[in-house]
Amino acid sequence: MHSAVLLNDQLNFDAIIAAFYQHGWVWLPNFLQPQLNADLLHEAQFDAELTPAGIGRKNDHQLNKQIRRDATQWFNGRSAAQQAYLQLMAQLQQAFNRRCFLGLFDFECHFARYRQGDYYQKHIDAFSGRSNRVLTTVSYLNSVTAGGELALYNEHNVLIDKLLPTAGSLVLFESERFPHEVLPAIDTRYSIAGWFRKNTSINGIVDPAS
Repeated sequence: MHSAVLLNDQLNFDAIIAAFYQHGWVWLPNFLQPQLNADLLHEAQFDAELTPAGIGRKNDHQLNKQIRRDATQWFNGRSAAQQAYLQLMAQLQQAFNRRCFLGLFDFECHFARYRQGDYYQKHIDAFSGRSNRVLTTVSYLNSVTAGGELALYNEHNVLIDKLLPTAGSLVLFESERFPHEVLPAIDTRYSIAGWFRKNTSINGIVDPAS
């Protein structure tokens, strides 16, 4: 069953966090306001320069179409829609820090497009002691009728749920805890994948988003 919080015009951060702490993940079916969702979808479809996504970070980054086949573009805050989305996520970050003392330092995200047949094999976004990603978010910008589901698994690799992309919804879960995969797409789907991160600075040098 979905771990869901129904939201209307005003986001209830207390309700989001309460639901999240029941299971370590939560599905928010009405997270984005329709106009912001439409603006972000338009940008992803027509303005973003989406390129084949790779795996790994920094010097370990490489393309591997056996693992993932989506196309992405990182946010840089250049559009009003991106700025509004980043402000919304900053509010969510502040709420988690105030109520849960997670020490979230920043947020990084990118557009993602999955065309027919595209997928992302099962993986974990952060490994214990090896990454500063704490919370993973996926905002869906369009609804699809079939394919492209997010399959979420527990610590024992048992399937928890399959979430069909629905415009305006957001999934949030602990990055180290939940393996997940994107099943092969049938309809083209657009989303924003993001991560709240801890500050892993050493001697005052901050580990930057990449």
